[in-house]
Amino acid sequence: MKEQRIVTEAQERRLVLDCAMQAGSILLKNGAEIFRVEETVARMCSHYGVESEKAFVLSNGIFLTAGNGSEPFYAKVQHIPVSGARLDRVAAVNQLSREIEEGNYSPQEIKRKLDEIERMPGKTTGIRLLASAVGSGCFCCMFGGSPLDCLGAFLTGFILYAYVLKLFTPHLSKIIGNIGGGALVTVMCMLLCRIGLGESMNYMIIGSIMPLVPGIAFTNGVRDIADGDYIAGSVRLLDAILVFVCIAAGVGLVITTYHGLTGGRLL
Repeated sequence: MKEQRIVTEAQERRLVLDCAMQAGSILLKNGAEIFRVEETVARMCSHYGVESEKAFVLSNGIFLTAGNGSEPFYAKVQHIPVSGARLDRVAAVNQLSREIEEGNYSPQEIKRKLDEIERMPGKTTGIRLLASAVGSGCFCCMFGGSPLDCLGAFLTGFILYAYVLKLFTPHLSKIIGNIGGGALVTVMCMLLCRIGLGESMNYMIIGSIMPLVPGIAFTNGVRDIADGDYIAGSVRLLDAILVFVCIAAGVGLVITTYHGLTGGRLL
C-alpha cells in the first residue's frame, strides 16, 4: 500500500510538471514574455509542492528539470517555433494560473483545461479580414491621411490580409512572404491613387502595411532585454527587425521599378 501511494505521488508530480511545461509552451508560442512563462511554470510547480523545479526559457524553447534527494528526477525539452501572437490564449493561461493558486483544480483538471485552451478557435476569416481593413484605414487616418486615403487603405488592408491567409501563411517563408506583402500593398496603393481612390500614396502605404508589422514581437524583445533575458530578447528583436527590412524591401522594390519605368514620375 505504501509503495502504491509513493508511485501515485510520483505520477501526480510528473503530471504537474507536464502541465507546467504545457502551460509554458502555450504562453511562449502565443506571444508571452519570457518572465511570464518562467513565473507561470514556477507558480504551478510550487503550488503542488514541486520545490526542485528549474526552468530555462528561450524565445523558441523551454528546458524544464526537477528532482533531488526527496523528489523523483524529471527532464524535458520542448522546441517552440517563433510564430504569431494569440493573446486570448495567453490571457486564458494567466487566468488558469490564478485559479490554480486559489486551489480550484486538481492536476488532472488542469490538464483538461490546458487542452481546451490549446483548442481555442481563432477569429473567423471574415472577422480577421475586416479587422485588417479597419486597422489599415484607422492607421492611415492617424498618420494624417485624408478620408479618401483611408478608404483606399481600408481596401488595401482587406486584400493584404486575404494574401496573408491564403498564400503567405500556408505556402511562403517569412522573408518571401513579407517582401511580397510590402510589394502587394505598394502596387495596390499605386493603382488606387491612379483611379482616383486616394490622394496621398505615402499615407496609404504606411497605414496599409501595419497588419504586417510585428509590434508584439518587437515590444516583447525590448522587455526581455530590459528584464535581463538577453538571448531571448535579441532573437525576438532580430526576428522583428528582419520583418521590418523585408516589408521595406518589398515597398522599395515596387517604387524603384515604377520610377525606372516612368522616368522618375511617380504619380
